[in-house]
Amino acid sequence: MPKHIAPRDLRETEISLAELRGESARMAPHWTVPPVAAAVPVPPSLIHGVVVSPASARLVGAMSPYGG
Repeated sequence: MPKHIAPRDLRETEISLAELRGESARMAPHWTVPPVAAAVPVPPSLIHGVVVSPASARLVGAMSPYGG
């Protein structure tokens, strides 16, 4: 199946860094970031249905803690 590529507008390739920064500044108020909810630990009793091979469990158990 052939891929059809839309022709690019010449203006798209000729934008300056200053113009790009200006356009980004005008768009920034439209980009809102929702508040991040803190992760809540799940008790092990609620985790079920996960199967890990003994070899994988040994591998993970032998690893040092992240950043340690």
